Amino acid sequence: MNFRAFGETFVTLFVITDPIGNAPIFVSITRNLTPRERQRAALRAVLAAGALILGFAIFGEALLRYLHVSLGSLSIAGGLLLMLVALEMLRGSDFPGGDGDAPEDIALVPLATPLVAGPGAIATSIVLWRSHPSFEGRVSVLAAIVLAVACVGIALLVAERVTRATSPAVLAFLTRVFGLLLSAIAVQLVVDGVRSLT
Repeated sequence: MNFRAFGETFVTLFVITDPIGNAPIFVSITRNLTPRERQRAALRAVLAAGALILGFAIFGEALLRYLHVSLGSLSIAGGLLLMLVALEMLRGSDFPGGDGDAPEDIALVPLATPLVAGPGAIATSIVLWRSHPSFEGRVSVLAAIVLAVACVGIALLVAERVTRATSPAVLAFLTRVFGLLLSAIAVQLVVDGVRSLT
């Protein structure tokens, strides 16, 4: 185990995936789900995000090169997708899949990506995988990715329990507040993408 590679990957991804910051957004966009459906959505989101980040760590550079897609373009696309979600939150609209009929939709988009496995997490995993070419280094990077995503899962499950004691009026208010914050994150992703392309 390469502890330097493990620590560098875990700390970086923990900050980028932002378990604490994503928890209230998760609560807001799953407010119409039952507790069981919310737990299932959290688990599906974490599994999908983990698979996405691991997949991009291993194959991402080759895939983006084959498609002639830059990391900047990926960041802009993720920002635009997040902006659509933020606008729905600000309007107080229900999300597609934000009800009991199709909870899996909201677990994949926007929870798994771009909230957890966003352009920042994907780009970071690609760069760190490239930075540690030894077998030990790459095993450490993969282990750190799994641990960072597990922390997100724990935060989402804890947030799910907190919502059981929260009134619908408070959740509606928080939805709009976090919609505003999410729109700012979306704009920053687009700005970062444009800067990297210029």
